[in-house]
Amino acid sequence: MKHLSTFIRGTMLAVCLYSTTAYAQQLQTDVLIIGGGASGTTAGIQAARMGAKTTILEESTWLGGMLTSAGVSAIDGNDQLPSGLWGEFRSRLFKYYGGPANVSTGWVSNTLFEPSIGDSILKSMAGAEKDLNIRYSVQWKTVKKENNKWIVTFQKGKKTQSIQAAILIDATELGDVMAATNTPYSIGMDSRKVTHEEVAPLEANHYIQALTYVVTLKDFGTGADKTIPKPAGYDPTPFLCSCSASNPYGNTNNGIIDCDKMMEYGKLPNHKYMINWPGCGNDYPLNVIEMSREERNEALKKAKLHTLHYLYYLQTALGYKHLGIADEYPTTDKLPMIPYYREARRLHGITTLTLNHVAKPFDQPEAFYRTGIAVGDYPIDHHQSKDPNVPKINFEKAKVPSYNIPLGSLIPATTEDFIVAEKSISVTNIVNGATRLQPVVLQLGQAAGALAAISIKHNIQPRQVQVREVQDSLLKSGVYLMPYIDVKPENKHFAAIQRIGATGVLRGSGVAYTWANQTWFYPNRPISEYEFVEGLSSYYPAAKTLQPTGEDLTPAYIVKALSTASTKSISLENLAGAWSKLQLDIAFNKNASLNREAAAVITDYLLHPFDLQVDFNGYLVK
Repeated sequence: MKHLSTFIRGTMLAVCLYSTTAYAQQLQTDVLIIGGGASGTTAGIQAARMGAKTTILEESTWLGGMLTSAGVSAIDGNDQLPSGLWGEFRSRLFKYYGGPANVSTGWVSNTLFEPSIGDSILKSMAGAEKDLNIRYSVQWKTVKKENNKWIVTFQKGKKTQSIQAAILIDATELGDVMAATNTPYSIGMDSRKVTHEEVAPLEANHYIQALTYVVTLKDFGTGADKTIPKPAGYDPTPFLCSCSASNPYGNTNNGIIDCDKMMEYGKLPNHKYMINWPGCGNDYPLNVIEMSREERNEALKKAKLHTLHYLYYLQTALGYKHLGIADEYPTTDKLPMIPYYREARRLHGITTLTLNHVAKPFDQPEAFYRTGIAVGDYPIDHHQSKDPNVPKINFEKAKVPSYNIPLGSLIPATTEDFIVAEKSISVTNIVNGATRLQPVVLQLGQAAGALAAISIKHNIQPRQVQVREVQDSLLKSGVYLMPYIDVKPENKHFAAIQRIGATGVLRGSGVAYTWANQTWFYPNRPISEYEFVEGLSSYYPAAKTLQPTGEDLTPAYIVKALSTASTKSISLENLAGAWSKLQLDIAFNKNASLNREAAAVITDYLLHPFDLQVDFNGYLVK
């Protein structure tokens, strides 16, 4: 359902009144990104690295959005999937702090950092790109399409300017540009009758996940008293159960009170603490999505006050008076510039990722896994309101393996020259509980940037770009297309295995595993003729004429299978001649048993199945 709010009405009125001749100078760019958050920053870096003149408009003086400006500086998920720019960002954190152990300071994450340091690292990464221009402290005002170009006005102080772009990317926290361009979207929980997700409510509604106004604290030492003035309306009741269990996420909660364990949840380097506590803490049920900017600012005062109530409770009732608000952010109240929004508008894209696709990717009518551009391993997790009217999700029935996200989830079903990133991509409300996390959103931005750069390069619409071209550009940038936990980018066959995985010729095995789901490729495991032919037949129907056995796959049989599947001339002599080039850890013998890694590398080299184009549903293009 598409919504119309005060925000949209005000914006569209301004659009109607806008004239491109009203401003003396109009700036030009290839790609315009509105929002310098997690996805906006990586979109800008990737597009610029691929040669597109790129501009980011950011309302604050920081980059990183939820990673930094919202204070959520404890990474959720993807510790074993250091994909692309997410992996690059983490490597820089390691270098700054002196290694992985020095950022593994709190138990909620393996990677925790000071928000200001995250901002400086992202600025360093972005500043290295000559084709990337970032305008800070600006508010975008209007957006319109004119002569097949986007015209956006923005304001800094009292000065208003306009900028023209061929491709526009919405990287705002709540999908505001999507709304202003009349691009269809949804808000809230989807109907099971539409998405066919067993755990979704029967009827759609507008409930969204709680947001959090994080506060970053610093330990000022024993004897210090950093207690804040008692906030207006303070009531300790909502927080009485905040440390009644050591881990609100665990399955072994026994009611033991362990407040120190709670505080160590988001312990950051340099004696700081991220206060983003879900269990009777500072989560706050508030939906500001369809409000105007002014209405949001007013409503968010309540979320800030709730966090101050919680802080006062920590300092007084629990005795943490030596923990005071850190001087971390360039704000007068020392709180983050923005709240942590867990949910936003969700695009109606040319594809929509559902729980069914995530849970069983190979059993769906669509082969979305073939079009993957980002990976995640975080489980389906919703911070649900305690409102009894909100339908509860049975998370036991929503367990999934690690997954990838299809390229089509970034592309609107209607609006042209427009790409959507951040948390607003085309997924269901249920799936958003996993795709909203920081490492995934960083990857979504990188994919959006690659898609935009290729659209510019060929002067075509994003929907006309070849899926494989986008995937290939991302793969060259160290991005995982498939979430294989046991094949790292340092592996000399990483790219070949990723390409073959994205065809489905060889498939990984998924496991729902606590808070870090898994998919294993098992590169060293032997593979049978039957397993290989079964996968090959899904991509090359001619292979169905083969009669494989359960015997181990050998060079002799793989040549036979590849020759049957394709019209290419493939011989055992071809394979023998290329053997040393393939760098396989197996001596050549036509009857040698091959493992899955060797099968993937040989198939990739001799058959090139990844070169066959697929559409946004993952179907082979004839």
